[in-house]
Amino acid sequence: MRILFVCLGNICRSPMAEGVMRHLVAEQGLSRQIEVDSAGTSNYHIGAQPHTGTLKVLREHGIDLQHAARQFKPSDGERFDVLVAMDGDNLADMQQTLGKNGAKIHYLLDFIADGPRGRGVPDPWYTGDFNEVYRLIEAACRGLLEHIQQEHLDRPQGNR
Repeated sequence: MRILFVCLGNICRSPMAEGVMRHLVAEQGLSRQIEVDSAGTSNYHIGAQPHTGTLKVLREHGIDLQHAARQFKPSDGERFDVLVAMDGDNLADMQQTLGKNGAKIHYLLDFIADGPRGRGVPDPWYTGDFNEVYRLIEAACRGLLEHIQQEHLDRPQGNR
């Protein structure tokens, strides 16, 4: 199972989600079964490290992230099983890039049980609230991992 988180620049929200999900996957002993990556729809920060606010909040939660920003590309639609957009603009950009393959894109916050469907994760680049973004991302990643475990990992190979 391959998961790709996507935001605008790939330095704030999507690498935070990547770090959180990798951490949760490792805690569950699923690192060999689930691959996690992130990308940005823009080319603004290609090769850059995550924002210092992202790295700080991840460290506060015991998560170490080694990451260099990259741009989302058409081949990601074929390589990844689950594509996760951080907001509506990201989702629209991803759909435009993927064309007909854009149907498997999800909003991250849709994985929060009884959460707000179709709502985007606020961009801490503008809000400065990396702690609130972490709280939302962590809850949604837990829900996404539970969904993947129930829908994909617990099924026999022939039913995927």
